[in-house]
Amino acid sequence: MTPRRSIISEVFLILVAALWILPVLWSVYLAFRPLEETNKYGYVSWPRSLTLQNFRDAWTQGSVLHYFVNSLWITIPAVVLTLLLSSALAFVIARLRYRWTLPLLLVFTAGNLLPQQVFLAPLFKIYNSVGLPTWLADSGKLYDSTFGLVVINVAFQLGFCVFVLANFMKTVPASIQEAAIVDGAGIWTQYWRITLPLCRPALAAMATLLTIWIYNDFFWALALISTGDKYPITTALNDLKGQYAVDNNLLAAGALIVAAPTLVVYLVLQRHFIAGLTLGSTKE
Repeated sequence: MTPRRSIISEVFLILVAALWILPVLWSVYLAFRPLEETNKYGYVSWPRSLTLQNFRDAWTQGSVLHYFVNSLWITIPAVVLTLLLSSALAFVIARLRYRWTLPLLLVFTAGNLLPQQVFLAPLFKIYNSVGLPTWLADSGKLYDSTFGLVVINVAFQLGFCVFVLANFMKTVPASIQEAAIVDGAGIWTQYWRITLPLCRPALAAMATLLTIWIYNDFFWALALISTGDKYPITTALNDLKGQYAVDNNLLAAGALIVAAPTLVVYLVLQRHFIAGLTLGSTKE
């Protein structure tokens, strides 16, 4: 790359990074400013004072802890189930020699090409017609149940995970599986004790992305949940809006509180996440 192209690339990346970081910095700025000061001097003005009161109000008025627990009940089972199912399907596609493995991979990949809104009307009817035992859903059906949100998130994230994990498993040397077969390892042992440990970087990358995507989901909870107490934390941010006016400082504080857990997840899994993204970038 020539020096001129290198400078242009660096300037472009700096501009893109600025476009991403500016809204976050603006939210932090609003969250620490009192509403009275913002109303008096305007949003674009130098702060006279900073306060944590917006965070306290957002925590109490938005019942953040209650809705955060709701999000955990949705996110953790959905991530675990998606990784288990997608890794098993990816193992079948990548390691077992069947004629239908390639069409199966295409089917799962094609499922990600359609927008979620296309399925809303038929899914709404299905969710209202499928019954569940009361111990699984107090509504007695898939609609307006936490289990229903887990199912829909698993269904829509499965295709992408199968595609990524199947392609990663194909890079694992076949000689490892052949040696396991010679030692008498069955299909389950090959999958659970040999292939999965080798896929830890890819699984960590998928776990990070899935946690962020499912935790931040707004659409499905809004469409398939009618009881306010069952909303996840992202949908419950609506409770911070007033009836006749919107306190943007309070909303900014609430949004930062909601975003904090995903940042923690990324920081904890950062090393594995980066390793998963860079797999295959170099040749041995």
